[in-house]
Formats: sequence, C-alpha cells, structure tokens
Amino acid sequence: QAQLVETGGGLVQAGGSLRLSCTASTVTFNYYGLAWFRQAPGRGSEFVAAISWSGATTNYADSVKGRFTISRDNAKNTVYLQMNSLKPDDTATYFCAGGVWVSAEPSQSQYDSWGPGTQVTVSS
Repeated sequence: QAQLVETGGGLVQAGGSLRLSCTASTVTFNYYGLAWFRQAPGRGSEFVAAISWSGATTNYADSVKGRFTISRDNAKNTVYLQMNSLKPDDTATYFCAGGVWVSAEPSQSQYDSWGPGTQVTVSS
C-alpha cells in the first residue's frame, strides 16, 4: 500500500477555485489508479473523480462534471484535483485514494490506500 497525503484545501468563496494535490510515497506510483472522494458532515462518502493507472481514462461524478479536472504527474508521484466554479455544496473533507491497476473506478472498494483528507469550505 502507498502512503497518500493531501494538500491544498482551504476556505474559498462561491465561484472561486482551489487545486488539491495528493502525493504518494511509493516507487510504483505509475501502477496506481487514483481517485478523489469527499464526505460532508452528516453525509456519506461520495465519489468525485478518478484517473486510471495509465492516465488515459478519467471519470467524474455528475455533480462536478465540467467544473473539476483530475490529472496526474507520475514524475512527481502526485495526482491533482482542479476545482473551479466552487459551490457551497462542494464543502467537504476531500480524500485521495489509490489502488494498483485500477481504471478510474468510482467504487471505494477498489482502492486500498487512503490519505487522511483535506478540508474544503466554500462560503456563499
């Protein structure tokens, strides 16, 4: 399993942007499919976006399509989530997840490495 650490969360006004980063401590980063999930207070975990181990395939929740972009930089062992046009409903703790040979899957069960999360708060 890889160790994952998210950064980039914070407080932003509605309509603003944030970029989350997740860096992995593993020499096999190229083999990892990666995803972002989020959890708001009182709500269950929600799939946000995923990118396959090859980078060729991406997948997004309907609620973020057109606003969020997931990408990866294998040279930096990092996956990014660019979040634009943020809404108060995007307020949540965002978690990075990884799984070997996973191809942009939206199911949590496909991922066995998880970061501690980073808080994103969008004010209205």
